[in-house]
Amino acid sequence: MAAPRRHTFTGMGRGFLTSGIVLGAAGLFLGFEDIVRVGVLLIVLALLALVFARRAAPRIEVQRTVTPPTAIPDERTEVVVRFTNVDRRSSRVYLAEERIDYVLGDRPRFVVAKLEPGASREVSYVVRSHLRGRYTLGPVTMTQRDPFGLTHVTGALPRTDELLVLPRVVPLGATQPPGSGIGNDGETPQMVALHGDDDVSIRTYHDGDDLRKVHWPATAHRGELMVRQEDRPARRSALVLLDPRASAHGGTGAASSFEWAVSAVASIVVRLDELGYRTQLVTREALHASHYDLIDVPTPQMVQDLASAALGTDEEFARVLSAGNDRIGSGGLVTAVVAAGGDGAGTAGDGADTAADTGRADNIASQLAGLRQPGAAALGFVLDSATFAGGAGGAAGEPSRAAVRLRDRLAAAGWRVVIVNPKLPIEQAWTTVTNKALVQVGSL
Repeated sequence: MAAPRRHTFTGMGRGFLTSGIVLGAAGLFLGFEDIVRVGVLLIVLALLALVFARRAAPRIEVQRTVTPPTAIPDERTEVVVRFTNVDRRSSRVYLAEERIDYVLGDRPRFVVAKLEPGASREVSYVVRSHLRGRYTLGPVTMTQRDPFGLTHVTGALPRTDELLVLPRVVPLGATQPPGSGIGNDGETPQMVALHGDDDVSIRTYHDGDDLRKVHWPATAHRGELMVRQEDRPARRSALVLLDPRASAHGGTGAASSFEWAVSAVASIVVRLDELGYRTQLVTREALHASHYDLIDVPTPQMVQDLASAALGTDEEFARVLSAGNDRIGSGGLVTAVVAAGGDGAGTAGDGADTAADTGRADNIASQLAGLRQPGAAALGFVLDSATFAGGAGGAAGEPSRAAVRLRDRLAAAGWRVVIVNPKLPIEQAWTTVTNKALVQVGSL
């Protein structure tokens, strides 16, 4: 074992040592040599056990196999731990304990039998988490006792592995956001909308090109024949934002508004990928990740990054909005999952609003509303935090004043908005905001 080992007496060992000292002292005081001999024997036995335990332990390596390597909440995951003796000496019997996060369950304990040089042993255990996240498996604590049970030696095998529990991805059906089609009235055509993309839909005319594909405005501008290039069609662009404000979200654990938001964002980016969108996800974690300097981030990577999404400050959300404004371009779809709480607004009619909180909420609403580009679609999911926290309202009650105010502000800017409470499934909320039969934008 590579980690430093700790040698201590067990309860029995401390009892032997104490008894030996007491008997030896009593024997000397009373003048009974036999009692002194017994006391000395107990002391020597305890000390010899401690010296025996301080011998260098054989080197043991540990490897883990996690099946499946990534999981979803409430999915059972099997972890196989393989111990290998890489020393020239045989190991003794160990009591092993795997250190895991309490969310995964109780720490598994198992006995590792004697290992000959080069031999291996495998043990397995099952974990299950009801919360997404990145969880560390290990290190393994190894405990060994001497044959008399007077001492124990504790060391650790320092290697650790990771279990990734992804956010729950909900199938969103066959519905599409407004502007997903091409050539239909009132829908946004495909275009490259992210800054930094080159215009790849127009190229110079080559002999043999169909003259019906000549792009006359570009031809007049450049002074040479230009044609539309259809073998490399540009992809629709989409921007997805996640509100991380701890002051705005409500509830705890898997039933919190933030967990609803993370699952919704993961489901949305997967659905947009299915529809052929070039999606850029902006979260507080994304602003610090190097791979988000690139335009194209694979959707599986986005979902994995969402497993680590955590609550943050109001200032971090302001940076998220600023980054979203820098990245959006004309024609791009905007989707925002934002919490309505945290602005001092209570449930409808409670009169708990303050001027400062209202001003802060209006500032956030203004920044959100400004993300929608002229002629483009914008989808807003306003989480009614008061209902997630167990307050008034909910499925059978009225939404909070904060949620209504944010919804109306976004609706006035042309957004399609739905107010979310704990009873509203993600797929139903998505169906609501993508319903193309709605005549009045933002009237949800």
